[in-house]
Amino acid sequence: MARHIRFNAFDMNCVGHQSPGLWAHPRDKSWKYKDLDYWQDLARTLERGVFDGIFIADVIGYYDVYKGSNYHAIHQAAQIPVNDPLQLAAPIALATEHLGIGITASTSFEHPYTFARRLATADHHTKGRVGWNIVTSYLESGAKNVGQGGLRRHDNRYEVAAEYVEVLYKLLEGSWEEGAVVRDGERRIFTHPEKVHEIGHKGKYFEVPGYGLTEPSPQRTPVLYQAGASGPGKAFAAAHAECIFVAAPTKSVLKAYVADIRRRIAEAGRDPAKVHIYTLITIITDETEEKAQRKLEDYRRYVSYDGSLTFMSGWSGIDFGQYAPTDVVERIETNAIHSFVEHIAGGDKSWTIDELARFGGIGGMGPVFVGAPGRIADILQEWVEDTDVDGFNIAYAVTPDSFEDVVGHIVPELQRRGAYPTAYRPGTLREKLFGEGPYLPKDHPADGYRDIEAVKRREAEGAVPLKSVGA
Repeated sequence: MARHIRFNAFDMNCVGHQSPGLWAHPRDKSWKYKDLDYWQDLARTLERGVFDGIFIADVIGYYDVYKGSNYHAIHQAAQIPVNDPLQLAAPIALATEHLGIGITASTSFEHPYTFARRLATADHHTKGRVGWNIVTSYLESGAKNVGQGGLRRHDNRYEVAAEYVEVLYKLLEGSWEEGAVVRDGERRIFTHPEKVHEIGHKGKYFEVPGYGLTEPSPQRTPVLYQAGASGPGKAFAAAHAECIFVAAPTKSVLKAYVADIRRRIAEAGRDPAKVHIYTLITIITDETEEKAQRKLEDYRRYVSYDGSLTFMSGWSGIDFGQYAPTDVVERIETNAIHSFVEHIAGGDKSWTIDELARFGGIGGMGPVFVGAPGRIADILQEWVEDTDVDGFNIAYAVTPDSFEDVVGHIVPELQRRGAYPTAYRPGTLREKLFGEGPYLPKDHPADGYRDIEAVKRREAEGAVPLKSVGA
């Protein structure tokens, strides 16, 4: 039996997302990002296609590296305007029964105590179908606008993130025991107070002495997503992530990444086969090769050159507007996304500025696969076989058409080959993804925080937790 390929839809609560300029295409509806019916209709389409979930990216801040200003970001709607992603969880859940909802939230801009409550609330409202994409953020503008003056250094952001998730594990896994809430009307006991604990956290970056505010949600800690691709990011993902996203421009880059991250997961004491890795792609397809190619050419007419370099400059921290189109991208140390520079400047291909802009014009830093359903299915199976990736995080060129094309053409072809699921597993998102229980498994660092009183005793004695959450 062929290995099942997994799909996520990659979107954002904004216009255009990864394809700058295509908002102007007459069939694009990303301008409806403000309307709940757009999101609910899209979610129903994805559920019909048995997608694992919809993964909603986010940024706090705006892209102002390219040519030293945010002019082109605003002019081309390059992820601005952008709305809050977490507020989409409930309406998407109301429109669907199975679809997972991955929400991006940064450890740099919100206190873990308040975020734990928002996350658990979303898990309650969706009956356990929420995931959290853990990011540390890369836009200086975001840090400045929340009063931080600027971003912490890249590696230090992961140190903060490690303590951040430690606080969340204490609140969501340890503060409320199983069976604390009884709702006993006869004895007039809603919750047993002795089964609700202060977490007593006093760390380098956060001090959270008290109780978690929410009773345990269906998953306690929602499914953990992460897109770590730098050295510190890989270490963090290997320790914590259940689903890992990567943007690899070539198959060889992807193969090396997957082998490295699975090795790191095993070294962290976790089962690498139980972590799903998804790589970013865009699919342009139709009934025939000719129709698919015509669709690509049509889309290319709307690509914004400046919009593409606005993204590339923001992701890398390098102002590509200061170079000539024929200049070659070189490795430069920045405080933004280290993996972006490593993949482009240190990969198996040299990129000119012009090539970079045109490559990123549709789908961002993932490859664009174009062709009839059979050809696309061949490519997807080949990538899974050659790289050991589990699935694909699918960006759109034009929405909702790009997703409808995948559901209408690619999913049936893969299902005919026995290479794609035909139905969802029952249960929470974690149960659907991994076929086991609703909670994080025993080999995950969160398990070390479930007996919070034991954790506090160890910390009082100056010992590390049983399972370190390391950076």
